[in-house]
Amino acid sequence: MAVRHKLVRRSTDAVWAVLSDGERYDRWVVGTAESHPAEGRWPEVGSTIAYRVRIGPFELDNETVVRRCEPPRILELEVNSGWLGTARVAIDVRPWGDDTLLIVDEHPLRGVGAVLHNVAFEAVIQLRHRAMLNRLAELCEDGRTEPSPAKG
Repeated sequence: MAVRHKLVRRSTDAVWAVLSDGERYDRWVVGTAESHPAEGRWPEVGSTIAYRVRIGPFELDNETVVRRCEPPRILELEVNSGWLGTARVAIDVRPWGDDTLLIVDEHPLRGVGAVLHNVAFEAVIQLRHRAMLNRLAELCEDGRTEPSPAKG
């Protein structure tokens, strides 16, 4: 089970604004070349995002399904990677003073990835999570994610 933490210097609302924006999924998820919301209303339970992965000359079309969503704290996804199988990715969004502590936990559920899961696979996931959390933090910290003040 690969677990990684990242402190983001923005509010939980700002972080949730990025996580709940299906149009920005491919900007923080490592490996996606392009993505778009497919079914339902992201990130409601059961909604999906379709995405393309390019590996050299190969392209794979995959999707991610929301399995659990408790705004603005918990987002759990099932990532379907075709013949490689599926993985559970849980994102925990915790207030940390004025900032946010992100905790990502990923493990394979089904298919080849689950069968071949080992320490080397965990190391690759850790590297991927480091890059993903850095991208997510940059998107959140760029100042364009804070929710608009309530109009009254």
